[in-house]
Amino acid sequence: VDLAREGLRPSAILTPAAFENAVRLLMALGGSTNAVVHLPAIAGRLGISLPLDLFDAMGRSTPVIANVRPSGQYQMEEFFHAGGVPAVLQELRPLLHLNTLTVSGRTLGEELDRIDPSAVDRNVILPLDQPLKREGGLAILRGTLAPDGAVIKQSAASPELLRHRGRAVVFSSPADLAARIDDPALDITPESVIVLQNAGPVGGPGMPEAGFLPIPKKLLAQGIRDMVRISDARMSGTAFGTVVLHVAPEAAVGGPLALVRDGDWIELDVANRRLDLLVGEEELARRRAEWRPPTPPYRRGYRRLYVDHVLQAPQGCDFDFLVDRPGVAAG
Repeated sequence: VDLAREGLRPSAILTPAAFENAVRLLMALGGSTNAVVHLPAIAGRLGISLPLDLFDAMGRSTPVIANVRPSGQYQMEEFFHAGGVPAVLQELRPLLHLNTLTVSGRTLGEELDRIDPSAVDRNVILPLDQPLKREGGLAILRGTLAPDGAVIKQSAASPELLRHRGRAVVFSSPADLAARIDDPALDITPESVIVLQNAGPVGGPGMPEAGFLPIPKKLLAQGIRDMVRISDARMSGTAFGTVVLHVAPEAAVGGPLALVRDGDWIELDVANRRLDLLVGEEELARRRAEWRPPTPPYRRGYRRLYVDHVLQAPQGCDFDFLVDRPGVAAG
């Protein structure tokens, strides 16, 4: 109420510099992949562009300093008592825009001046020059399988799988995955790449948290605890594993993910930010010509409006008519 009386509007706080600070914090925390959807959506309402390349650039220059699961050792409650987000921001100070305004009416720099650094638990919140991980928690991938981008929480992935080539085992929907993943006859090995299609913004619909694809029971019985898994879905920020998410364009709108078939070779190279489908152009062109979009599940009403107007993951999955475009009058 006080903010409203003072005339301090959200647009005065949610500036491009403030969003960059938020991305820095996300990377230092090893934070949720969901933020790569939420932050562009919020920014888009203000006419601010928050491209995936910005996330990746900041990820390369911001180390993980929060020793918190799934990237580290401690729980969120312990992180809170160790100093929490304010302590992380204080450590990130050299990388932040300190003149950004906060809801207190003070700048971020002024707020950080009020923090007692001696109260920080250095087992949980590490110094900037002694990080848990050299790069930020998230990496943005591109390639023939994700021309518009995909995201992986590299800080919570198995190091030996960050560069991997394997044959695809494809599931056409979450229902197909649930029906077949534990079939003893499923042709799958620990080196396989599990691929889920049609779980994105349009295909879900709603981009459910279906991206934490399960390991088949027969492989779990062999002691396998992680595999490369790829989808156009989301997953919880607390999940661990070598899981590629938000593949764009999604399968339901004809992205390359829709063209993947069982046995195709897929190559993941996180260091070089690549995700590639190793199938020849002629074969892909043939598959593309045969591909047909799924029939919309809804004929009318809000759900049909959603399917017709939702944007892809890199744009925040907002409605296209709600994104602020400079020079276009609001309705």
